[in-house]
Amino acid sequence: MQTEVSKRNMDVSGKVAIVTGGSRGIGESIAKALAEHGAKVVVASRKLEGLETVASAIKEAGGEAAAITCHAGKEDEIERLVAQTVERYGQVDILVNNAATNPYFGPLMRIEMPAWDKTFEVNTKGYFLMARAVAQHLIGREAPGSIVNVASIAGMGAAPFQAVYGMSKAAVISMTQTLSAELGGTGIRVNAIAPGLVETKFAGALLQNPQAIKRMEAGSPVRRIGQPDDIAGLALFLASDASNFITGQTIVADGGSRGR
Repeated sequence: MQTEVSKRNMDVSGKVAIVTGGSRGIGESIAKALAEHGAKVVVASRKLEGLETVASAIKEAGGEAAAITCHAGKEDEIERLVAQTVERYGQVDILVNNAATNPYFGPLMRIEMPAWDKTFEVNTKGYFLMARAVAQHLIGREAPGSIVNVASIAGMGAAPFQAVYGMSKAAVISMTQTLSAELGGTGIRVNAIAPGLVETKFAGALLQNPQAIKRMEAGSPVRRIGQPDDIAGLALFLASDASNFITGQTIVADGGSRGR
């Protein structure tokens, strides 16, 4: 006998997903996981070359994907991204806000305002503009959907030497909670993931010191640094009907480090 639980698996066949920051790292892994489980995936970032590599890999594995350039902090480019996705695939059902920047690493008191502005433009304003554009599309279709915001544990406490990045991610967590409350009646769920340290090019500044890596690994209950696929599985879960009673949550994925 098929139960309601068995129906709520992580199959996303028939759904269309946009993954920003999809050319590498966490975004690439999420895009591939969604495609592997049946979604048509549009990967987006500023540079086409990396996107085409990811889209080609998805197609070679039997999935469906398209590469569309988009600056995640520019409203006109975000609107174009959503419009081109709808033109190509007819709809959008899933949004993964993953594009991010962190141009300054150092004491908060010394940051210059252009770096501050760029961080919030991409990490916070861009997430909101993407979420709003996709939500408006879903409401216009009277369709349910899932928005997954990739935040960070840096947004859940003090973040020395990456404070503005942490502040921008704290804003994403707050935005996730508010959007989930305001959009819940439409069938749109909004959740966030707060990764710990994940081995990506983006985290390069934190991974240059082998001794620091050993300390981090020793301080983790699972004794290792995160990998992009560790985040992709969680994003797939939140995008799918398996999580259809979950909204407004920020789920920490850090190997247990924050709880120690």
